[in-house]
Amino acid sequence: MGAGQLNPAAAVAELTGMTPTGVHALADHVFEVDTDDGDLVVAKFDPRPGAIAAEVAGLLWLAEPGAVAVPEVRAHDDRWLVMGQVEPAAPSIVAAEHLGRGLADLHAAGAEAFGATTGPEQAWVGLAPMRCVPSDDWAHWYVADRIEPYLRNAADRQLIDRDGVAVIETLCRRIEVPAEPPARLHGDLWSGNVVWSRQAWLIDPAAHGGHRETDLAMLALFGCPHLDRVIAAYDEHRPLADGWAARVPLHQLFPLLVHTVLFGSGYARQTVAAARAALRG
Repeated sequence: MGAGQLNPAAAVAELTGMTPTGVHALADHVFEVDTDDGDLVVAKFDPRPGAIAAEVAGLLWLAEPGAVAVPEVRAHDDRWLVMGQVEPAAPSIVAAEHLGRGLADLHAAGAEAFGATTGPEQAWVGLAPMRCVPSDDWAHWYVADRIEPYLRNAADRQLIDRDGVAVIETLCRRIEVPAEPPARLHGDLWSGNVVWSRQAWLIDPAAHGGHRETDLAMLALFGCPHLDRVIAAYDEHRPLADGWAARVPLHQLFPLLVHTVLFGSGYARQTVAAARAALRG
């Protein structure tokens, strides 16, 4: 049986040469695989074109500065990724503060440009396509590649009404942020992509160059254990620009639009509210 078929044991055997002895489902198309030498790996299946290549490139790019913990890439092909397993534990203040400092150093490692990535141009954020084309202007890039594609999709499907679209379009014409160099972003840093152990591990990246405030805003979007300590440690280690808290809704607009496109109009009200808050800020 080839590694491309939905058989995690066969995929791990073919890609790594190890002998699987047990398989346990962790999530949809994600499996924990025991091997006869006592090792434990995670096998992830994703048949979308370029998805595994983008995730592998992102994991390696995030690991490069040694600032944050990410799973070790053991092997992969175009549909399977085999990674080291992380043993979860309860979130702790020590791990949260370590994460804050690590994110600050990761962002400071930089990127060649906004939108730049070491993976394919056509990437993914969760289940949604995400374009990664370099730009030197953050505001223009953020509007063109992180807001407009998802806003058009939501408007065409009538998930966001005309008034809501108008609010978001007004914000797009008025975006102002302090000038900062491109940061090396995780890119999909909601709390579900943080695995807590003795330290915090980051999984499922949509890595690209962007504004560092975007990762922090996304981390706050759906709640994160000890978020106040994460932010405080980050700011103490590498201070954030004045007014960063008022810009959180602006940076949350991207993931909220993605959620609207993926999961329906239930997120539309929150998306428009974020745009209104960003305009007031």
